[in-house]
Amino acid sequence: MVECVVRDWQGQEVGTASVALKVAKEETASHIVHRALVRQVNNGRQGTAAAKTRAEVRGGGRKPWRQKGTGRARAGSSRSPLWRGGGVIFGPKPRDYSTKMNRKERRLALRTAFQSRIDDLVVVEEFTDQLSRPKTRELVDAIARWGIDPNEKVLMVVLDRQDNLYLSARNLVNLKVILATNLNVYDLLAADRLVVTSAALQTIQEVYSD
Repeated sequence: MVECVVRDWQGQEVGTASVALKVAKEETASHIVHRALVRQVNNGRQGTAAAKTRAEVRGGGRKPWRQKGTGRARAGSSRSPLWRGGGVIFGPKPRDYSTKMNRKERRLALRTAFQSRIDDLVVVEEFTDQLSRPKTRELVDAIARWGIDPNEKVLMVVLDRQDNLYLSARNLVNLKVILATNLNVYDLLAADRLVVTSAALQTIQEVYSD
């Protein structure tokens, strides 16, 4: 169990929150997190890349020139992979890149990745009532009060979708807002700092507890 300081909208310490998640053993932690990351990246691929072989390219039915006597290399088709406009040797074809991983392993990897970022975690009180209207500057100032550099890549985890928060954050390139139920390994590892509301932290521990 790890104790984290909880800050309010003004950046003042208002309490503590505990993080207690069952994580992988130290000797296997990096392996299982890496597997989960590879799975997520692979499953996000469309797999629609395609190139035509010499049999699929239009044209090339007529022999370009006779076999002998021209002084040139023999050629049977203008759609040879050696020719401009020809087919592609071993080119990509539509395929499924998805990788399977057991549900228990996925959840264990997610808990391990979250726990590994505990030093970069900032827990804050619910602040949606502080944003009465979409205002990016107010959100940027609050992030600075929480001790986060504006140039750092920040992942903000909230409990519910609030339009004012999403509208305030959508212009910030270095800030991504997700729901606690959409937590994933890639976003956890890609961010420099994590901002989690106290309600979202409680939900994470309830949903991913086992």
